[in-house]
Amino acid sequence: METCEDILETKGKDVFVIAPEATVFDAVEAMCGWRVGALLVGTVDMPRGIISERDVMARVVLQRLSPEETRVEQVMTRDVVCAELRTTQREAMAVMTERCCCHLPVVIDRRVVGVISIGDLVRSASREQEIEVKMLSEYIHGAVS
Repeated sequence: METCEDILETKGKDVFVIAPEATVFDAVEAMCGWRVGALLVGTVDMPRGIISERDVMARVVLQRLSPEETRVEQVMTRDVVCAELRTTQREAMAVMTERCCCHLPVVIDRRVVGVISIGDLVRSASREQEIEVKMLSEYIHGAVS
């Protein structure tokens, strides 16, 4: 079973960060520019939170706040759950399901070294299933021959 470390090796370890005092508009612009669904708020050494597309929709758009005037720190998720490198893909999926989040920072000694998304976990699970199907198919065809 793949771990968060394996997933980060495949997808890359880029961590996209925004300052807490930046505007929500700046955050949306950065997410669109980097083609990511969430940004770490603060620094990789001292994360203060995370802002995601869901935060923007629920806490800015639905509340009719101005993205140009609202600061990231006002609407970010503060209680960020993290994973470790050795966390398995299934464990990470369980955490995301339980916490209703789509992004999980991966940490070493409280320092963020990457972020995995639910999409990354689905790709990982799909790869594992493809390998299993291939192995079973080769076993069946080998046993018949």
